[in-house]
This record gives sequence, C-alpha cells and structure tokens, in this order.
Amino acid sequence: MRTQRPYVFLAKITMFTLIIGALPLPEVALNIAPFWILLFFTYWLTYFTTQGRFFIALFLGVLIDILHGDILGQNALALILSIVFITKIRQSFSVSNITTQQIYILSASGIYLGVLLLVHGLSTQSFDFNYYLLFTPLTSALFWPLVQLALSKCKH
Repeated sequence: MRTQRPYVFLAKITMFTLIIGALPLPEVALNIAPFWILLFFTYWLTYFTTQGRFFIALFLGVLIDILHGDILGQNALALILSIVFITKIRQSFSVSNITTQQIYILSASGIYLGVLLLVHGLSTQSFDFNYYLLFTPLTSALFWPLVQLALSKCKH
C-alpha cells in the first residue's frame, strides 16, 4: 500500500478537492456539502506515513481560506484540530470496518464544523446561520465510502 511519492498524490487529491469545492451548486447543496478537504486529507493521512502532517493541514486550510474568501485561519484551525483527532485514532481507523470509519469521520467533521461555528460566533463579521450546516458532518460521513473507494482506485 506504499507509494513512492505520497506528496505527489497529496497534490493531486488537493487539486481535485479544490475543483470539487469550486463547483457551482444550489445554495442548499453548498450548505450541506461535505468537508471535502477533510475527507481527502484523512484518506491520505490514514494510508501514508509522512512527516509534517500538521504543517500540511495548516497550509491546506489557509489555501481554502484564501480561495473561498473566509476568515484567514479558520479552516486551518478546523482542519488541524480534526486531524489531531484522526491522528489519535489512526491505528483503530485503518483496521475498522466502514461503518466505524464513518462514525470517526462524523466525529472529525463535527469538530471541524464546531470550530467554524465558534470562529464565526466570535468574529465581528455578520454570519447568517443556516440549519442546513448541521447536516454537513452527516454528509461527510455518508460520502466517506465513495471517497475511500475512488482514492484507492486512483492510488495505483
């Protein structure tokens, strides 16, 4: 399961993630869309052993903040805290069945959403809370098997 170039694979899935995130969708679909970067980065962390995972999470989060025009650092903080959770359960995650992995992804996505909501709650910017946002961790968990299958096919 080892590839010779895990960082090249990360660059490819990051570009794919950014393309998916930039697709024009209806407002409801955008509000319930999964945290794509979290799903793809979790797959990469689970199946590749590399150094600097938190620095990479910081870089990816800031990149998403810049591309989406969000508060600088909010996605970076959310991604880092979610990845801390995934790193703590990494051994259990990689040997678990798909349902247990979905529960882990649901928890990591809940951390991600909680950080985003906390940052927006503490900021002075106006934030239009939409209850559809609460479905984002659920859609992330539901999309996990598809992401895992697609990336396992692309890795070879």
